[in-house]
Amino acid sequence: MTMNNEPEAADVLAALPEVTPAELAALHDRLVARADAGDLMDVAYRTIDSPVGPLLLAATPQGLLRVAYESEDHDQVLATLAERVSPRILNAPRRLDPAARELDEYFAGARRRFDLPLDRSLSHGFRLTVLSHLPDIGYGQTASYGAVAALAGRPRAARAVGTACATNPLPVVVPCHRVILADGQLGAYVGGPAVKRLLLGLEAAA
Repeated sequence: MTMNNEPEAADVLAALPEVTPAELAALHDRLVARADAGDLMDVAYRTIDSPVGPLLLAATPQGLLRVAYESEDHDQVLATLAERVSPRILNAPRRLDPAARELDEYFAGARRRFDLPLDRSLSHGFRLTVLSHLPDIGYGQTASYGAVAALAGRPRAARAVGTACATNPLPVVVPCHRVILADGQLGAYVGGPAVKRLLLGLEAAA
């Protein structure tokens, strides 16, 4: 019978010094700094609290790339970004400080238009054209899907406008919540009807 004198994995782990949360945070900060310095990070992300629940923010060096509601499954959103943009993704909150600040100001009623650089690489073709026109709908105002289709140069493409809004990678910042049905009903929204109602109510009250 042979004896295995190698230590058990549990014994090895037990012998390791404990790492405090502060030390882990400092290690993470160093990792982010090295990734920045070495151009090793293509997508930075963080989450913020908001009146509509936790929001995932993601950005590239070109600008804000993604805003996602909790209902969209933040882990799945990050996995999709890894596939479509780059696997070099890191939780780097400071990179998103400007976006977080402007969103905080918006939800506080102190900001009516976002001034952030945007990375629109997740949208293409007519969808990109539609999304580029949505900021033309003023704060506190709404427009029908048909009206937005006309703005985008295809008056009969109301259904395609609905698809563009449903796949908007930058909700709130690119205000697809201001697009409603011709009869005044809210219509669908990526964050759900209650969130759409809250955003429109917030703007109407300002």
